[in-house]
Amino acid sequence: MTAEEVAEELMVSQSKISRLENGRRSISQRDVRDLCRTYKVEDKALVDSLMQMAKESRQQGWWNAFGDVPYSVYIGFETDAASLRVYEPQVLPGLLQTPEYAEAVISGALPEAPQDQIAQRVQVRLRRQERITDPLAPLRLWAVVDEAAMRRVVGNSKIMSDQLDYLVRMSHEPHVTVQALPFDMGSHPGMSGQFTILEFSDESDTSVVYLEGVTSDLYLEKLSDVQSYSMMYEHLRAQALNADQSRQFITEMAQEHARRHQEESEAAPAD
Repeated sequence: MTAEEVAEELMVSQSKISRLENGRRSISQRDVRDLCRTYKVEDKALVDSLMQMAKESRQQGWWNAFGDVPYSVYIGFETDAASLRVYEPQVLPGLLQTPEYAEAVISGALPEAPQDQIAQRVQVRLRRQERITDPLAPLRLWAVVDEAAMRRVVGNSKIMSDQLDYLVRMSHEPHVTVQALPFDMGSHPGMSGQFTILEFSDESDTSVVYLEGVTSDLYLEKLSDVQSYSMMYEHLRAQALNADQSRQFITEMAQEHARRHQEESEAAPAD
């Protein structure tokens, strides 16, 4: 059977089959079970053995040291990716977050989560950021960020001011581009929500579009889907401020939060 035939049988993309065969994507026990059915493997002992191997193989990523990470599939893609194109309408990009901002974001998103779970997720996020500073193969990151994400007070005004200053500093890295999308740019193709396009150095690996959900995530690998989101991203980049204008815009946002923090400090009653 060709990879195309297998993909059609399992109703998945051909690139997924190619990644599994080349060891470029971790394989789940469900993948093994479905492939064995497709290949008509009837030896139950062999199938069970392969499924056990699949379970053990998924424990090799660095993120498994942090326990059960719900978006481990995405982290695997991100770890292998050569570049990311990100659009964020509500929060600042995870790979460019300060520890304080990350903790405030996660705490707000998971109000009933215990503190140890929040701390675990913060540590995973900070570990992911090492790809940005990797001296040998830094991740190429292009982020378009909506003004709403910069104005939303996550944590407090001091955290926001520090976070936006950090965003400006990171935007000076040669492999990091940050563009601000102000409110007065009006409607745009990204109004339906956040998305990330992951691209890989191996030409046999097609790009993947990642859509984050509350209880489950969506990965789009069909060429037509990737092309649609890539076109959306080009329109977003065209409507957003350029890199220099964005730094000025973000700096002004940081100064606004800093002034608010100063006013709040002065208004606070003395002990």
